[in-house]
Amino acid sequence: MSAYGAARRTFLLALAALALTAAPALAKGLKVERLDVVTAKGAYHFKVEVADTFATRERGLMFRTRLAPDRGMLFDFKIAQPVSFWMRNTLIPLDIVFIAPDGRVVSIAANAVPHDETPLPSAGPALGVLELRGGRAAEIGLSPGDRVRHRIFRR
Repeated sequence: MSAYGAARRTFLLALAALALTAAPALAKGLKVERLDVVTAKGAYHFKVEVADTFATRERGLMFRTRLAPDRGMLFDFKIAQPVSFWMRNTLIPLDIVFIAPDGRVVSIAANAVPHDETPLPSAGPALGVLELRGGRAAEIGLSPGDRVRHRIFRR
């Protein structure tokens, strides 16, 4: 192999490695905000990444390998509508919490299975969707009718 060919091969391998490591880093540009969940067990505080564009909502928590108990992602759909999620390219189980415009929990898809492409629909129009680590909703006693407090929901 010529020196040019070797240099080209090294460059292409470095580019491929950069692409693989950059995928999870794309979320670093998302805003992180406080979100509170109020259940019969009490109030719980989370730091959530806000996915409020088509591109950030489409990517969501794909390719993540972990999610801390006090972290999550809030999807802002701007208008209330029936929504459906799936777990394509999602590596960890998630609780998917569908939230009405007034902050009331409409429904929860608990412990969604990684890589499963079965649609998980809301039980009614949702303005936002909160994704938490799988099992976290049960740990805090979150259920339909409970309240989520964040700037996107009217009180």
